[in-house]
Order: sequence, then structure tokens, then C-alpha cells
Amino acid sequence: MTSAAAQDAAASIALRGVGHRFAGSAGAVEALRGIDLAVAPHEFVAVVGPSGCGKSTLMRIVAGLVRPSAGEAAIGGAPVDCPHPDVGIVFQRPVLLPWRSVAGNIAMQLEMRGIDARSEAGRISALVKLVGLEGFERALPHELSGGMQQRAALCRALVHDPAILLMDEPFGALDAMTREQMSLELQRIWLERRKTVLFITHSISEAVFLADRVAVMTPRPGRIAAVVPVALPRPRGFAVIEDRAFTAAVRAVRGHLDAAGMVE
Repeated sequence: MTSAAAQDAAASIALRGVGHRFAGSAGAVEALRGIDLAVAPHEFVAVVGPSGCGKSTLMRIVAGLVRPSAGEAAIGGAPVDCPHPDVGIVFQRPVLLPWRSVAGNIAMQLEMRGIDARSEAGRISALVKLVGLEGFERALPHELSGGMQQRAALCRALVHDPAILLMDEPFGALDAMTREQMSLELQRIWLERRKTVLFITHSISEAVFLADRVAVMTPRPGRIAAVVPVALPRPRGFAVIEDRAFTAAVRAVRGHLDAAGMVE
């Protein structure tokens, strides 16, 4: 197998009959039930659903941070039973160490993996430039806006060049204008790097704008109610919201949510 083929194989995600229960104060809570979902190499798949439907639990299962109670998660055909080295994760909040600079926070990902960050200074600089943080390498988190902090967190997730990027409502804590700008930036970075992306969001329009397909989850226990394809060319600008294909995809996603009494 060529290196390119091996990277493609590693980038595939498969969820087969995944279910999960956890202990709650009033007894066992079933968070997920019978999840079947496949994400192809280089594909961008968004997952939408109501609060508490298990979206974040699903992402943590793919990341190897949580083991499913039933079924199996696999990456590249191999079962996920621990944190996978070929995965990068971006959470809703950037979780940057306040005493470390932008470059230092990015380097932490390498240090945790036993990689000498000094030998990867060029890669760190390239990522900082890629996300538009050039000139802020030495800035501390409190000196950055929320959007800039999340850009640094994105660099940290990408610095070890993972095949898969998992994003759990990464723009949810940002104001509306910054959130839109970050959506454009993420699309640009995805077009350049072509990672396999699983993107969790509450926003129907954000999901349709970014994704190749949108998986719609039901209320708890979370199941996949439908997977809606997004037939829109890339790159996408905000003028796309007037495109019939965009409105059709939004309508389809909303229809599946409305069927269960949910709205964005």
C-alpha cells in the first residue's frame, strides 16, 4: 500500500451499532443507541441534534476517550479502544494554558507525544500563518480575542498532522460575526489540508455551509434519524445561502428535527 493509500485508509471513520449508557444520579442513562455512520477519507461530515442527545459522547467515542457500551467505533478498519494517534480534537472552548504563549500552547501537543517541539518550529510557524495568527506567536491567551484563541486551539489540533479532525461545537462560544468568519477560515483550511472532519454543532445553517453531509440525531437516546447530502460546490461564500441547494438542504435537516419536535 502506498503512503497516500495508507493515509486514506487511516482517515476513514466507521460507527457500527454504537450505544452508550452511563451512571446518573437517578440510575443508568442511555445516551446513544444503535448509531451507524461512516465517514470517508477527506470527507467533512457535520452532526446536528438537540442538547443532551449524545453528540459530544459520540465524538469522544470516536476519539477513544470513551468506550461504547455497545457496538464498535473504528478508524481505518481498526477498533478504537484508546486515544488514537492520528486524531486531532478541537473543543467548544480553546482550553489554552494561560502561562504559555500561542506557540507554546501549540507545541504542547508535540511534547505530549514525545516529539521535540524545537525540531518542528517550521511546522508551528506554518500553521500560525495558515490560521492568520502570524505576529502573535509570543502572545499569551488573555491577550487574544475568543476567535484568536480558537485559532490557536485549531493549530494545536493540527500540529501533529492527524488524518482526522474532530470538532465539538468549536465556534459555539463565539459571537455571531466571529463565528461566521471562523466558518470561512475552517473551510479554507480544510480545502488546503483535506482532513477527514467530524463536526458537531447545534446550528443547521453552519452544518450545511461547511459539510458534505449532515447527520441528524434524535433526542436521547441519540440515534441517526437521517443523513442529508449537501450538493454545493466549493469554496462556499455566504452568498450560497441564497442558493436553492442550500435552502433545500437546510429545509431537509430542519424537517427531520421538526419531526421530533425540535428546532434550531
